Amino acid sequence: MKLSIGIDIGGTFTDIIVQNKETGEIIKRIKVSTTPKHPENAIMDVFKGKLTKEEKEAIQQIYHATTIATNALLGQVHLELPKTVLITTKGFRDVLEIGRQRRPSLYDFFFDRPKPVIPRRFRLEVEERMNYKGEVIVPINQSDLERTSEFIARENVKSVAVSFLHSYANPRHEQIVKQYLEQHHKNLYISLSSEVSPEHREFERTSTTAINAVLMPIVSRYINSLEKIFAENNVKAPLFIMQSNGGVSSAEHIQKLPVSIIESGPSAGVVATRFLAEFLGLPSVISFDMGGTTAKAGTVIDKTISLTTEYEVGGEVHSGRITKGSGYPVRFPFVDLAEISSGGGSIAWVDEGNALRVGPISAGADPGPACYGKGGENPTITDANLVLGRINPRGLLNETFPIYPHLSEKSINEKIGEPLGLSVIESAIGIIKIANMNMSRILRIVTVERGLDPRKFVMVAFGGAGPMHACSLAEELGIKEVLIPEAPGLFSAMGLLFTDVMHTFVKSIRRKIDEVDPGELNKSFEELESKGNRFLEEEGFSSENVIHQRLADLRYSGQGFELLVPLSDINLNDKDSLLYLRKLFDEKHKSVYGYSMEEEAVEIVNIRVNSIGIIKKPVLRKIKQGNAKPPKAALKGHRNVFFEQFNDFEKTPVFERARLKAGNVIEGPAIIEQYDSTVVIPPNWTGHIDAFGIIHIKRV
Repeated sequence: MKLSIGIDIGGTFTDIIVQNKETGEIIKRIKVSTTPKHPENAIMDVFKGKLTKEEKEAIQQIYHATTIATNALLGQVHLELPKTVLITTKGFRDVLEIGRQRRPSLYDFFFDRPKPVIPRRFRLEVEERMNYKGEVIVPINQSDLERTSEFIARENVKSVAVSFLHSYANPRHEQIVKQYLEQHHKNLYISLSSEVSPEHREFERTSTTAINAVLMPIVSRYINSLEKIFAENNVKAPLFIMQSNGGVSSAEHIQKLPVSIIESGPSAGVVATRFLAEFLGLPSVISFDMGGTTAKAGTVIDKTISLTTEYEVGGEVHSGRITKGSGYPVRFPFVDLAEISSGGGSIAWVDEGNALRVGPISAGADPGPACYGKGGENPTITDANLVLGRINPRGLLNETFPIYPHLSEKSINEKIGEPLGLSVIESAIGIIKIANMNMSRILRIVTVERGLDPRKFVMVAFGGAGPMHACSLAEELGIKEVLIPEAPGLFSAMGLLFTDVMHTFVKSIRRKIDEVDPGELNKSFEELESKGNRFLEEEGFSSENVIHQRLADLRYSGQGFELLVPLSDINLNDKDSLLYLRKLFDEKHKSVYGYSMEEEAVEIVNIRVNSIGIIKKPVLRKIKQGNAKPPKAALKGHRNVFFEQFNDFEKTPVFERARLKAGNVIEGPAIIEQYDSTVVIPPNWTGHIDAFGIIHIKRV
C-alpha cells in the first residue's frame, strides 16, 4: 500500500485526507479543530491518535497547505516577528516608508499607513550604485559592509533583506553582500531581491524581499517542527507545501522563499476545482469555497486557473476586494481569488445605527460558534443555519462533535433579536440573507467584473458550509448547475493531491516589442527553463515529467501596470511571432478593460517561466450503481427546515450521502448529510448522483 496525505489547516478546522495512490480510494477523512497558537499541534494529534503504524509507514508523500505566513504578518498567531535588517543602496533607506501615492480611504484624514515590517532603525545603507542597464556606477563600499555586519551582531539580528537599486539588471552587488554575511554570521537568514523578486519597481521589490526575510525564521521553525513530528511517527515521506501560484514545492525551497506561500491555503481548493473541471470536461467553472472563517471564489476557464502578480498581504478587504495601499505589496504569482469574511464562524452583530451586520470578525476555532458550547456568546452563520434546521441538531462530523441548539437560540435572541425587536427565527433568516448577499459579491467580482457571464459557468461548491449556501447563491447569479464533490468539507485537502510541483522564474526585459530580437527573447526563456530543470532535477523529476509554461508581462508603453499573457503556444522564431504576441495582448486588454489601442506601442516588461514537475494524480473511484429512487437505507428521517421559497418551515427528508448510489435522483427540498458537510437542495432544484459520487444539482 502506497499512501499520499493532504493536510489543510484552516481558521476553524484542520482537514486531512489519506488516499491510496494506486487505487484512488480515500482511506481516511479527518477533521479536527485547528489549534491557532500552535497549528502543528493539530497535525501531531492526528498522527499520534488517528493513523495506524502501518498507515504511517505507507505514506509516500505529504502535501500541506498552511496559513502560517499570513497569520504571522497579521498577528493572528502567537509569534513575535524576528529582528530583521534591510540593507539597501545609500539614499534609499526610506523606500518602504515612502511607498506609493495610494490612499485606500481617499477622504479619510485620519488614515494611518501600515507600519513598515522593518523599523527605520533596522534599515541600513551601503554605498554602491548600478544603473538601469546593470552597469556599475559606484563600487560597493567595504567599510559599509563591515559596519553593517557589526550592527547585525550587536543587535542579535536573525534575518536580513538585501535590496539594491537596479539589482534586477545586475545582482552582483547583492551577491557580494550575501557572501560577506555568510562568512561572518553562520546562522543568519538572508534574502536577496535579485533572487526573491528580480523585477523593476523599487518599492514592490523591496517590500517583497523584506516580507520574505521576516518570514524565513518563522516558516523555517514551523517546517522543522512538522518534520520532527513526522520523524517521531516514523514517517519518512518528503514534505511538499502549497504555494500561492497553485503549485507545490519542497519544504527546503519554501524555507528559502516563504513569501511564495502567503495564500497557500485558498489555492488548494481552486486546484481541486481545476482537476474536477478537467475530469468532467467542463470549460467554465466557478470555485466557491465557504469554510469556517472566510468565503472565497475563483474561476477555472479552459483548464486554466486565473492568476495575478499583484497582491497586498495584510490589506483591508472591502466587498471582496483588497483595498490598494492598505497592506504590504508582494510581487509573486497568486491564484486570482476574491475573498470575504463570511464563513460559518463569522459573527453577526448590530451596529451603532441599529443595522444587522455579519462579519468580518470570526469566532474561529476557539471559542467557535455559540452552539459549540466552548464559551462563545456571539451568534454566527453556523448558529443561524442550526436554528433554521439545516444542520443536524445532534452534532457535526457524523454526530461525534456535539452541538447545542439552545445556545444558538440564546445568543441570537440576546445579541440580535432583542436589540432589533425580532424573533429568533426572523433574526436567523436575516443573518443568512446578509451572508448570502456578501458572498454573492465575490462571485460577481470573479465573473461580471472580469467581463464573464456567470450564467455560462458551473459552480463547484465546497468547504464545510459551502454546500448549504451554494444553490441560493447560484439562483442569485443565474447559474443553472452546482456540483458538490465527494468530500466537500475536505476538498481543499483533496486538492493538494491533485497538484504538481511548480517553480516560477522571472526576468526583467523592459523593451518595446518592435525593439526585441526574437532569438534573444527565446534565449532568455531557455535560460529560465534551464534553471527550472535544475530545481526539478534536485527534487527528483526526470525530463519526461517536466513541462515549462512561458508567460510575459505586457503593457502599452507608458502604462503603470501590466497584464499577464501566456506564450506557450508561440514559437519565437521571427517578427511574425512577436506580432502575434502583440495581438494576444490587445485581446487580453480588451477583455479586461473593454478597449484596446492597436496604434500604441506595446512593451515587454518581464518574461516568466513556470517550471512544472508532473506528479501522478490519484484516480476517482466509481460508486455502486443504483436507480433513480434513493435506497430506503439512505433516508435518515425528516426534520423541519426553513426555506425562503415557502417563507416557512417545511418537513424535509434527510439523506445520508454515504448510502446514496450512482443514478439516484433527489428532488428538493432535501438535506444530504455527510461526515464533513451538509448539502441543502432547495425547492425547484434537483440533485443527481453521478458514477463517481459527485452531486449535480440543477435548477428545474
